[in-house]
Amino acid sequence: MYDRILVPTDGSGPATAALEYGVRLAAILEATVHVLHVVEAPDEPENVLEDASGWARADGVSVIDDVRRGDPLEEIPAYAREEDIDAIVMGTHGRTGIGRFVLGSVTEHVVRTADVPVLVVRGDDDVRTQLPYETIVVPIDDSEHAELAIEVGIEAATKFDATLHVVSVIDVSPMGLEPQVDLRVDRLEDGAARIVDDAAQRATDRGVDDVVSTTVFGSIHRGITSYAADNDADLLIMGTHGRSGLDRYLLGSVTERVLRTAPAPVLTVQAPDTD
Repeated sequence: MYDRILVPTDGSGPATAALEYGVRLAAILEATVHVLHVVEAPDEPENVLEDASGWARADGVSVIDDVRRGDPLEEIPAYAREEDIDAIVMGTHGRTGIGRFVLGSVTEHVVRTADVPVLVVRGDDDVRTQLPYETIVVPIDDSEHAELAIEVGIEAATKFDATLHVVSVIDVSPMGLEPQVDLRVDRLEDGAARIVDDAAQRATDRGVDDVVSTTVFGSIHRGITSYAADNDADLLIMGTHGRSGLDRYLLGSVTERVLRTAPAPVLTVQAPDTD
């Protein structure tokens, strides 16, 4: 699935959680881990990598470590391009948001701008970090971003022989509709059901043995996180639009909220920027 995994670290708790997870994933995939520390301040120490690289190698994982000077917002995506990285694993503290590698700063920016998938690991005790993956949840709608997410979901479910859940969340509250009494809701539900059923059939046709398709009502980010929690998801996969960000699955709305509260790591995959 991935041969070269980049894990940026600043020595913080969330970054360490991401590194531990990235090393475990790399061991399963027989991938190389690139551990990167970006030094911003002239007097900032460069020894953050010593312990991290040491115990990663002790686990039998191939490790390449590097130190760059500059702005992490620029250096992390640039390093990923220069080293032909296949995926980036980053930490976030979730709700409270402290430290440099939290949503709202470096992690959010990398998710927006990186050319490769970014796996976000929330460094909180309530996060499920099961590996290998047994249950993968892919929230989808009818966008190109969801198309990419389901493709990656099929690949991951095949690789790990995992159950693939394809879910569409129907949020009728902005339209002032009542699910029990408004016929327009039936049309929305029928459309969502077609989307998830088509995706599930595609997964089945591609060799995924266990596929579940479902629709749920509620606010989109709460519906996604609740469904993932209720079904013991080990991984969520979500599409993002990236730089321009003008739909339901963009950072600043659904994706950002899911990354902050998801009960498991979230793999974000970016559709090509067509703007």
